[in-house]
Amino acid sequence: MKRLLITVAVTALAIPLGLQAQEGGIQADGWEGRLDRDGDINGVLHFRTMGEGLHASTAGRGAGIFWRETDTHSGNYSISATFTQTEPSSHPNAYGLFFGGADLSDPDQRYSYFVIRENGQYLLRQRAGSETPDVIAWTSHDAIKALDADGRSTNTLTVEVGSSQVRFLVNDMEVTSQPRSSFDTDGLAGLRVNHQLDVHIANANLGM
Repeated sequence: MKRLLITVAVTALAIPLGLQAQEGGIQADGWEGRLDRDGDINGVLHFRTMGEGLHASTAGRGAGIFWRETDTHSGNYSISATFTQTEPSSHPNAYGLFFGGADLSDPDQRYSYFVIRENGQYLLRQRAGSETPDVIAWTSHDAIKALDADGRSTNTLTVEVGSSQVRFLVNDMEVTSQPRSSFDTDGLAGLRVNHQLDVHIANANLGM
């Protein structure tokens, strides 16, 4: 019996506090979502409005994307959002922006994404169905604020899609610029949050 109680306690600690307190899938009006892996979206994440922003709590295999059908782009455009990680994850997990999304509810989904994680690194990837090749593998950059002594960090991510280049910025500092041809850029824009995270999202500028 003692061993069982210890196991339950450790499992509970591995789940973000926001999700322990309240589950319920996607409860933000107008938003849709999808998990990376099969599973019950209502049991592993909670995505809702909070104040003037949004809040995502994820657990288990809760990594996923969130979008509104109205946030679609072509040509040159810019998207951005401010993310506050409210507590440490069980290990460095990523959050950020995606763009160029199409067929997001289908097996052949595609999008490009720009994410960071709590150890001060960023990643650029594309998704085509189940394939997620790196454009830039995990790379450290001083612009990314790592977790502070209280286990929190706030970072603003921006993607600027130009005619030939795509700029990626964290806290108004360019971390890299890559050829537009390296990404899918036309399509839906949205948010990405990996598993075992509690993240508040403010100033989401994902529309036209």
